[in-house]
Amino acid sequence: MRLNCIIVEDEAMSRKALQRLCEQHNSLHLSGVFDNARSALDYLADQTVDLIWLDVEMPGLSGFDLLEQLPSIPYVILTTGKIEYAFEAFQYNVTDYLKKPLTLPRFNLAVEKVLELNARSRMGDSRKEIYIKTDGRYIRLPFETITYIENIGDYVKIFTATQTHIVYTTMKYLEEKLGKQFLRVHRSYIVHLDKIVDIEDNTLVINNKVIPISRANKPELMNRLNLL
Repeated sequence: MRLNCIIVEDEAMSRKALQRLCEQHNSLHLSGVFDNARSALDYLADQTVDLIWLDVEMPGLSGFDLLEQLPSIPYVILTTGKIEYAFEAFQYNVTDYLKKPLTLPRFNLAVEKVLELNARSRMGDSRKEIYIKTDGRYIRLPFETITYIENIGDYVKIFTATQTHIVYTTMKYLEEKLGKQFLRVHRSYIVHLDKIVDIEDNTLVINNKVIPISRANKPELMNRLNLL
């Protein structure tokens, strides 16, 4: 499986070097190259990608500004000439952090990291439950009992028909653990597709809870549903 990726980099030489590396890698499909974050955001409003190669310092919107406005963050590899952005990168749960100028060994290592994470995520489709830690013990939650998940800062709320569990984790990490019956429909929500009652415009309903659907995630949602 090839990863669909884009480059967001304002420096022409760095952009061309990264483009060349991506085009020569058999596991990558480069679908877009942008010299500013605004153009990339416009593209991502209608398209989904697996990976973003993202510069941090750019005129106008920075790389972090772009991530802040995305409803759903894919794998992200930051490229920068400085190292002081490492803490912010951690806050956004980026996959890797490369210092310019990029080298082929370091580039390949970053790609392998994404491929490994993606493979683990796909393997998760065969699982039927997760275990969450509550009060010092692990509780089994079958996927079929989970209705939706909501992000609340550094924690997530996992809702079932009868209970709510609060877990210290990130939405991205949880996405990798869940099966294919789950979909992130908004930056703050993951839903169990089988639990959706109805969909209207940019919202859906599960257990009387109205959940927003982002523009970027709606095409994937509609593709995953069994529509007549």
